Amino acid sequence: MTAKYFAPKGGHPGQDRLLTDRAMFTDAYAVIPKGSMRDIVTSFLPFWEDTRLWVLARPLGGFAETFSQYIMEVAPGGGSDHPEPDRGAEAVLFVLEGSCVLTAGGARRDLEPGGYAYLPPGIQWSLRNRTREPARFHWIRKLYEEVPGLPPPDLVTADEADIVPTPMPETGGKWATTRFVDPADMRHDMHVNIVTLEPGAVIPFAETHVMEHGIYVLEGKAVYRLNRDWVEVEAGDYLWLRAFCPQACYAGGPGRFRYLLYKDVNRHMNLRAPSRAVG
Repeated sequence: MTAKYFAPKGGHPGQDRLLTDRAMFTDAYAVIPKGSMRDIVTSFLPFWEDTRLWVLARPLGGFAETFSQYIMEVAPGGGSDHPEPDRGAEAVLFVLEGSCVLTAGGARRDLEPGGYAYLPPGIQWSLRNRTREPARFHWIRKLYEEVPGLPPPDLVTADEADIVPTPMPETGGKWATTRFVDPADMRHDMHVNIVTLEPGAVIPFAETHVMEHGIYVLEGKAVYRLNRDWVEVEAGDYLWLRAFCPQACYAGGPGRFRYLLYKDVNRHMNLRAPSRAVG
């Protein structure tokens, strides 16, 4: 089945619309629905030409502190030759719509929808839109946590279409995860996966764990349990979860429910004052 990914287009609602939406921010989670991603809330970055972005998550004391996440919109001819100002930052790119050319580690790769790239800290990279249509993609950033004796990860590029999803045990394949890197590779301190639930599938317990999450709904709709609340979500919505926020979901159909998932992994808990990442 060909994957389809929702990408925001901006714009503004008409003056005849009611001021009713599902946006919320609590002590345990935030919901940024697709209707909130309008022109007026876009941002811009130094050394990015003909580019705007929606900031979905950033390090925030007392909430979620490990990562930032953007949806980038690069116009034809736009991009950057100096995209990342922090040499300690690693990144994942995931393309929703359009096409862009990534140059990293001396190699060039055309990234189409479903294209993934892991960029290790310190790597020189650039990105350009050489087409006549806008390119829209996620850019997830995190300060890499070094471990003595472990080298940093290698550059990874992949395409979702080439990866066989891993089914969760005892689900008959109704709940599966597409993994772009080996979960047993301890060099990685973050994972960005795609979770797929077929209509009627369920996460049958309230996951309560130390990992922070950024969840972007790529396709479909569901009802999601967030802390004590059940929240309806659909393609284009973003969920931001702090550590230990209980979570579960039902995929109601009629089609698949799929989301891009960030989580921090494979590191000891910091017993000293945490360092602040660049947002």
